[in-house]
Amino acid sequence: MEHPLASKNNIEETYITTKDFLVSGETFSLVWDKERAFLKTIPQPSGDELPKYYNSEEYISHTDSKKGLFNFLYQSVKGISLNKKASLINRLQKQKGTLLDIGAGTGDFLRKAKDHHWDVQGIEVNEKARQLAFKKGIDLKTSLNDFKDKNFQVVTLWHVLEHLAPLEEMIEKIESLVTEGGNLIIAVPNFQSYDANYYKEYWAAYDVPRHLWHFSQESMQLLFSEKMKLVKTLPMPFDAFYVSLLSEKYKTGNAFSLKAFWIGLRSHLSAMRTKQYSSLIYVFEKQKEAK
Repeated sequence: MEHPLASKNNIEETYITTKDFLVSGETFSLVWDKERAFLKTIPQPSGDELPKYYNSEEYISHTDSKKGLFNFLYQSVKGISLNKKASLINRLQKQKGTLLDIGAGTGDFLRKAKDHHWDVQGIEVNEKARQLAFKKGIDLKTSLNDFKDKNFQVVTLWHVLEHLAPLEEMIEKIESLVTEGGNLIIAVPNFQSYDANYYKEYWAAYDVPRHLWHFSQESMQLLFSEKMKLVKTLPMPFDAFYVSLLSEKYKTGNAFSLKAFWIGLRSHLSAMRTKQYSSLIYVFEKQKEAK
């Protein structure tokens, strides 16, 4: 179904047309922003409209459910991923201090970081996810404004930046939250990966219109100020397999597919050469101002 707000003005700039496979079935265009080397979802729902696109029991970031194949696989791998994330922040900052997780979901990463003796805070706009986090002893706030004039040793966004608008304003606010010498860690899908190119409009990580922006490695270096130095780019190896499984479901209707595992493996092997993994973690370090 064509989105009622769809514009016909971006045809020449359209990279690909895809649809919301999760909730509405509406069609959206991904349009090149050449200056910033990323794709923009067109049209973008207003702030009042956006919550309805998250209104699904299958939206995995807002649930701890293990019912169904995709939830079971996601929750099974989550423990391994959480340990890797905790290991990353521990390596980056030898002296453990304050950590803010933006888009904290149901609070599992913050609980893991807390177990590693970090002083944790988090933000999550979804009420259901906040309630689940609270049961784990994690009290989440709802806005960046709750942390105005505060600084953190580590600020993390695990698959969150693609949801935020207005983008430049949000990035400026996020940068201001990182203390000098601290780290900003951002994980986002990579539309230049093998699995994205293979599945095209069915690639699950486009996830329109919840994902407003679709980043390349080049764009992640262009979007941030000179104060933020990119010090590491790391793969998220499990994402190629999970995203391929979901993409295959969107493409064929099959809830399980061995072919999806094969595509995920090919994507991972290809990325070992090209560095274009399905999802990437970007680690920035905030530079100290010269005196």
